[in-house]
Amino acid sequence: MTEQTRNGRARGGATGRRRKPPAKRRRRVGIAVSGAAAVLVLAGSGLGYVLLKLDGNIQGVDINARLGTDRPKNVDDGSLDVLVLGSDSRSGDNGAYGKDEGGARSDTAMVLHVYEGHKKASVVSIPRDTLVDRPACTDDQGTETPGQSRAMFNTAYEVGGPACAVKTVEAMSGIRMDHYIEVDFTGFKKLIDTLGGVEITTTRAIEDPKSHLDLEPGTHTLDGEQSLGLVRTRKGVGDGSDLGRIQLQQAFMKAFIDQLKGVGVGTNPKKLLDLADAATKAITPDSELDSVQELMGFAQGLTGLSAQNVRMVTLPVRYDPLDPNRVVPVEAKAEQVWKALKADRPIPAAATEGNATGQAEGVVK
Repeated sequence: MTEQTRNGRARGGATGRRRKPPAKRRRRVGIAVSGAAAVLVLAGSGLGYVLLKLDGNIQGVDINARLGTDRPKNVDDGSLDVLVLGSDSRSGDNGAYGKDEGGARSDTAMVLHVYEGHKKASVVSIPRDTLVDRPACTDDQGTETPGQSRAMFNTAYEVGGPACAVKTVEAMSGIRMDHYIEVDFTGFKKLIDTLGGVEITTTRAIEDPKSHLDLEPGTHTLDGEQSLGLVRTRKGVGDGSDLGRIQLQQAFMKAFIDQLKGVGVGTNPKKLLDLADAATKAITPDSELDSVQELMGFAQGLTGLSAQNVRMVTLPVRYDPLDPNRVVPVEAKAEQVWKALKADRPIPAAATEGNATGQAEGVVK
């Protein structure tokens, strides 16, 4: 009998409890969209054969076993912290988005903090170009990479995979991550197409051939290809930096969450099952979410959230005076952000004011 069973708690986070013990592994690449798991809870119960099929889609990565005890304190306060990660790998079907140059780097990183009671949440986007003190990490083959000062945040995934990305975020924030989720490029497209697209409004034209994106001002229902282009473009908006891309990602995620919640169990059960199939093929979760039952438990714990009560911010940064193509944390303000989440409190408004922004706010609504 596991300790989890002895304590009478189900895995996956449905009870609002925070920390859980280890299981198995694997990695996939992608754009991070944490709301994808929520389609599972809508599919209902009593569909054993379907659940078995969906279970076969899921492969997890064992973060706990890789990191061991060298982590922040395991706190049980009813809140939940999840690292949602995407990657710029160009392997396999993802090759349409650029040349595969070997290792993958985290293209998108968000820390999702769900407050006690699971009615409100904060999302902190970490720019990929942020210079950080990256800790020593061990990759999938057991090779250790020494720590490095002024390393780009997205190199953590490149040198040590998901576990190193989690370790780097935990070192930055002092907060233990309860879960980890990745979403694959191709899977992301299929998920959006299965949903029927996502409706957004652009206040100005966005054109970026590299991201396969050409949008006039106005309201659009984006298909999978266009949605992927939108969350990946950086040259077509604002100052052309990763910070502007983050602002587009945050606006898109809110639209995606609202549209996903609008799909009803009674109105279109086949669509729900198709969404569940697409979602489970798209994501690579940690090993504590690598079954349909665990993902459903996790998703049930998030059903009280809506776009209106999810606050999205960017880690407070400024452009690096030594390299304008990089950013560095505004230490005092970044500490305010992490301290607030660690205490399960709202992020102070003062922490998000006066920082570098990317100048793309309001481009997508």
